[in-house]
This record gives sequence, C-alpha cells and structure tokens, in this order.
Amino acid sequence: MPELPEVEITARLLGAAVAGARVESTLAPGINAIKTFDPPLHALDGTTLTGISRRGKQLALANDSGLVLLLHLMSAGRLQLYDRRAGLRDRTSRVLIRLDDGRELRLREFGTKQRAWAKLLRAEQVDTEESVATLGPEAWPDPPPFGELLREARPLHTLLRDQRTIAGIGRSWVDEILWQARLSPFKRGKDLSEEEATTLRDATVAILGGAIDHYEQTLRLPLPDRLPLPLKVHRRHGEPCPSCGEELKAVHYEDYVISYCPREQTGGRVLKDRRMSRLLK
Repeated sequence: MPELPEVEITARLLGAAVAGARVESTLAPGINAIKTFDPPLHALDGTTLTGISRRGKQLALANDSGLVLLLHLMSAGRLQLYDRRAGLRDRTSRVLIRLDDGRELRLREFGTKQRAWAKLLRAEQVDTEESVATLGPEAWPDPPPFGELLREARPLHTLLRDQRTIAGIGRSWVDEILWQARLSPFKRGKDLSEEEATTLRDATVAILGGAIDHYEQTLRLPLPDRLPLPLKVHRRHGEPCPSCGEELKAVHYEDYVISYCPREQTGGRVLKDRRMSRLLK
C-alpha cells in the first residue's frame, strides 16, 4: 500500500503538473470506485484544478469550484498523469479525469480486489468525512510527542500502523522506523520510557522525511507503477543488518511480514513463530 512518503511525492509532483489545468470531462470505468453520488463526478467537468494535497494516505484533488475529489489508493491503486488517454482495453482504469490539453489523470488499480475509491465532496465536507475525521495526527513532518500518543497496551508495530492513532504509516515504513529507533515491534506502547518515546518520534520524522527527500531527488513524471522504495529492513530478512551485520529476521503473518534485527531490536532474541512466542517486550 502506498504510504505517507509515496502519497506525499505523488501529491507534490502531480499537483504541480496539473495546477491551472481545465477539466474537459470525467469518466468512471470502475463504477464501484465512486463512493458518492451528490455532487456527481461530472460536476468536475469544466472546472480548473488548483492542486493536490495529502491527508494521511489519501489524496485530495481540489479545483476552483469548491469541490474536492478525495482518493484512497488502498493497496494496489495508483494516481498517474498521462499524455494520452486510456484505451478501452485498459482494465486497470478506475477514474479518469481528462484535461482539455489532452492529458489525463488516471486512477488505476492492479489486481482484482478493486478496493481503491474516490469521493467527490464539497470542500467544507472534507474534514467531517469519516476517512479524514477519524485520522490521528500526521506522522510527518511534526507529530506530537509519542509518550502520551502511544500509551496503550498494544505492540508498537500495531499502534504505528493504526491510522486512528497516527496517520500515514503502514507495513513498509513501520519496520524501518522501529529498526532506526532500535525498538522491538512487540514492545507495548505503554512500556515506552520517555527517552524511547522521543527516540521513536525522531526516527519517525527522520525516516519518512528521508524517504520523501529521496523521492524528490530520484522521481520525475511519469510516475512508475512501482515506486523504488528505499527500504533497508522491510522484507530483507535473511540479509545482514545495515547497522550491525546481524542476520535480519522476520515474523510471518497471513498477509504481511514484520522484519527486524534481533541484535539491534530484541536483545538477541529471535521470534520464530508468533503463535508460540513469548516475546512481548
């Protein structure tokens, strides 16, 4: 799933490219992707785009008519800008925003699950939209102190991915953040010392900001289907830790994996199986 760094760079690059462009027409080949009906998607026709911003992992496409198209890419969606319009054979198309200069903003989704969605809202409705109103504070660039924010009896790996607790972090970047902070994914939030909470917050800002800086330097339009995530730990189990050289380990769940360094994060202890583990700190 595209996370805060990926959504942020998408908003920056696409927002700069389409600001001032006039919408000629709109289409929704993936009819299930549109989750609102009033105003209709065609209310965007004839408007001028003013930019794209980010809310957590969501994109907000604004225009001069006071409407906002809120987009959630979910796990397999991508918002991309093309010089040519999609053909009838493009089965990945979900929402098409056709500009009068011939370009096209295209919400695409790969796979068959079709979870990406779009909601056309009036600007004053955005903050009260459930997917926005339930978000915790942004994880970057200036999150609140983590001592109180994460003071729950849940593992850090779970807390940091909970968008109601803090917005923008997912499975890829949480591994990187916890490795940078040298904290176990299974340590409970309520057990964080003041120093650990500060270290974790600093690591969060540094990792996410560093990823955005990397994208700023390396990415140009058109955006690729797969962004080159600059990951050091996530899904690199079996490789040496970039810090100490210890072999990175992993905990496998049904649909995701947690990667970590035993020496740096868990005091040398290796969690072989989540169902049999007593590694809770």
